[in-house]
Amino acid sequence: MLYWLTILSDGGDVWNLFRYITFRAGGAFMTALIFGFLFGRPLINVLRRKQGKGQPIRDDGPAGHFSKAGTPTMGGLLIVGALVTSTLLWARWDNPFVWLVLFVTLAYASIGFADDYAKVSKQNTKGVPGKLRLALGIIIAVIAALWAGYNHPEALQNQLALPVFKNTLINLGYFYIPFSICVIVGAANAVNLTDGLDGLAIMPAMIAASTLGVIAYAVGRVDFTEYLDVHYVPGTGEILIFTAALFGAGLGFLWYNAPPAAVFMGDTGSLALGGALGAIAVATKHELVLAIVGGLFVVEALSVIIQVLYFKRTGKRVFLMAPIHHHYEKKGWAEPTIVIRFWIISLILAMIGLATLKIR
Repeated sequence: MLYWLTILSDGGDVWNLFRYITFRAGGAFMTALIFGFLFGRPLINVLRRKQGKGQPIRDDGPAGHFSKAGTPTMGGLLIVGALVTSTLLWARWDNPFVWLVLFVTLAYASIGFADDYAKVSKQNTKGVPGKLRLALGIIIAVIAALWAGYNHPEALQNQLALPVFKNTLINLGYFYIPFSICVIVGAANAVNLTDGLDGLAIMPAMIAASTLGVIAYAVGRVDFTEYLDVHYVPGTGEILIFTAALFGAGLGFLWYNAPPAAVFMGDTGSLALGGALGAIAVATKHELVLAIVGGLFVVEALSVIIQVLYFKRTGKRVFLMAPIHHHYEKKGWAEPTIVIRFWIISLILAMIGLATLKIR
């Protein structure tokens, strides 16, 4: 919205700053961060009053989790509120990719909110039936995939870009839409599975979003794409404002989610963040790079899949408990140790993902 202040500019004054994506990204970051600090405590107080016993704790979970009983959930409302408010304030409203990621974020947040509400109101860990959640998630992903494809340049439509092999595009044809759906739905659920320890999911999500934001800015500038020899997707640079807002919102939330957490993000936050990451990857044609940047989420999801399939086949378990962060809890690792080491891994993977922009 503030972009339109540029109509007041004569080209050499302060209003001209609003033309620059980088300036507006900085503004989006600060706005979201301040939003989190201002509304974090009041929101937590409201959630605590409304929820009473807070988020239900799994009976079969690590013993240390029972000390967290009574902690309110739905803290994702703070993240999503700061993210959406800041993006609408600083991003251009005529950019289709901004509306795409906002749509996916809000839609998945709605699914997560319904799931969190069901868990809190019924005081059990089941929530919304898994099949219904999956069906709704797929519908949202279908809309997002078609939306992104419609706004991609004709030469890139239905094409899968390969990292490192920059001149190589694989035409998936009609399979591109199902592939994009898997990316978005998979990312949403992978982040959701990772959200099991205080601060574990939010920082890797912030790191992945920041990395994808840099990539979005690069592929949205023709001069950068010519230098890096990557495909050009007009308009994606504006996504940097969304990711900057996400980073600010994440920091504001982490202030209250750092161990011991005063609030959990719940499915409201984890599904929204995961869906946003998937949507950004599809918008920028960097779906495979997301698997690198978000490698921690991939491993978390694979640990659950492996555990379930192996148990059904043999009756035995590969991990002491899945997702894999619970495996390390069962092995006696302290929660902060797991969280910080997983953050470090996420940062390393982000650097590798960024390197694919230049490696040939």
